[in-house]
Amino acid sequence: MGAPPDISAAAAFMERRHRWRPAEALPWLAAVAAFFLFPDYTAFGTQVLIMILFALSLDLIMGYAGIVTLGHAAYFGAGAYAAGMLSAHLGWGEPLTGLMIAGLTAAAVGFVSGVVLLRYHGLTLLMLTLATAIMLQELANVQEEITGGFDGLLGISIDPIFGLFENDLWGRTYYWYALIVLFALFLIARRIVYSPFGQSLSGIRENVGRMHAIGSPVHRRLVTVYTISAGMAGIAGGLFAQSNAFVTLDVLSFARSGAVLIMLILGGTGRLYGAFVGATVYMVLEDELAKLSPEFWEFGIGLLLVLTVLFARRGLLGLIEDLGARFGKAKP
Repeated sequence: MGAPPDISAAAAFMERRHRWRPAEALPWLAAVAAFFLFPDYTAFGTQVLIMILFALSLDLIMGYAGIVTLGHAAYFGAGAYAAGMLSAHLGWGEPLTGLMIAGLTAAAVGFVSGVVLLRYHGLTLLMLTLATAIMLQELANVQEEITGGFDGLLGISIDPIFGLFENDLWGRTYYWYALIVLFALFLIARRIVYSPFGQSLSGIRENVGRMHAIGSPVHRRLVTVYTISAGMAGIAGGLFAQSNAFVTLDVLSFARSGAVLIMLILGGTGRLYGAFVGATVYMVLEDELAKLSPEFWEFGIGLLLVLTVLFARRGLLGLIEDLGARFGKAKP
């Protein structure tokens, strides 16, 4: 018989992976610095933070579990409509509980759909996720008396956070609100991916057959992470509804699903911080190119995506890491 596995060595390895590195502080320091350096763009910054959270939720299932989807907007939109209708129809404007309900609603939708969808894979799964988002969008369109339909959901009024911090004209309060929510959910996501559960997801992504062979409950674990991801996307959608006080069918659109997928590919999948890089670059580039050419701004986004896929297969974050390693080796 061979020697038993060194459990202590494996535990030490996991502990090293989970340990915080100094470079991980950079995105958070940059977010805080942006508030003071660009005080007139805090409303835009809030939307960037929301999209980072949305992309992070997608990275949990695509980057770590290997679930490719074209319908992740279904859960973003479910959260947005849940938070919006809670205020517009029930008069409940407390923001924190509104976010919780948005997340729980999206997680419930994610669980029910995930139980069915994740029995399939490949092109079939891709099309089914797209169909799920389209069906929810059409449902929201026909239920006009509840969702506002094509005209959008009006009458959303959000109370001050903790009864003290009201959303001001420049969006400065909601910038900090979104940043704190993002940080809290990032900690949860980071804990998940560095846990044994997260390692099992990587195993499923790399070789499903082998994970089945060792007795891993593959479908149950995929449904679990899919539900968590949907809940995070729903919280991002709830933040969107609260910060804009308006929800339209666009929150469930294929364009939104495609945009968040592009953001993640640009930044780099399976890296956590790839969502930060990709969403920021995409949103800033979209804003600047739209100012230069409202008709052809998508050409610039498409060109950047093509260059990233051709020359930075691990995304912009991977390219930065590779350049840093190369220059580091070049030093005497």
